[in-house]
Amino acid sequence: MNYRHSFHAGNFADVVKHVVLARILAYLGQKDAPFRVLDTHAGAGLYDLQGEDARRTGEWEAGIGAVLRAEFSPAVRELLAPWRALVAEFNPPGAGTDDAHPLGRYPGSPLIAQALTRPQDRLLFCETEPGVRRALEEAVGRDARAKVLPMDAWQALGAHLPPKERRGLVLIDPPFEQPGEFHRMAEGLENAHKRFATGIYALWYPIKDVRAVDAFRRELERAHIPKTLNIQFDIRSVRQADTLSGCGMVVVNPPFTLADELRTVLSALAPVLASDGVGRVRLSWLIPER
Repeated sequence: MNYRHSFHAGNFADVVKHVVLARILAYLGQKDAPFRVLDTHAGAGLYDLQGEDARRTGEWEAGIGAVLRAEFSPAVRELLAPWRALVAEFNPPGAGTDDAHPLGRYPGSPLIAQALTRPQDRLLFCETEPGVRRALEEAVGRDARAKVLPMDAWQALGAHLPPKERRGLVLIDPPFEQPGEFHRMAEGLENAHKRFATGIYALWYPIKDVRAVDAFRRELERAHIPKTLNIQFDIRSVRQADTLSGCGMVVVNPPFTLADELRTVLSALAPVLASDGVGRVRLSWLIPER
């Protein structure tokens, strides 16, 4: 299986992942000290929502499209503002608000990180697929703060941690196209945490094979990494075998504000993104602070 994110860009899972990413980056930017972002599975950076791939699935319409058409409370709008403003930058004014003004492009995690960091921060983006990497290099542009590396994600965790800044975020978002991806992610986190225990780690995962998800969580619990927060976002109340019914994120060393912020914003997004109009959000500590 050759995963192509262009089919899925801007869907509900991207929305959840990027809202969490934007809130973490906003927190890191509150201190003047520089930090580093390591994105282990960076992708192409910018996606054409009117291209053949995205139009074939139409997944973005129930994701970012639904968010842009929805009404939210002032508190939720404030939490969504950095991410929504960035999406707006890549589209004409008013795009996505109605059928007459369709959304054209959607920024992936590298461009979100690029936009929400400062001149003193540094960015490392890993992408092994040559065509996707060329697209990423074009999307990132000539940014002296950023490097695009043709490096395997799991090798990058060993080669580039700890960062010299001693502050940072590691985003781990595998395509889940090969067996054993959950185990590799848990093992990669445990090894990386030994090298860079104070870093923030954000791991995205699909909720499709429930037994694999449960085994992944148990493996993380056995690692006993303190301050491990689990976020589960379901888009339907009844799960179907081998069907994507939601997604999750594990955040190690989350900002102290993050859990409350996500309860607020993800609870508001759940009925908007859910296929049954209800949805469900659960936040729990796999391992609390010692």
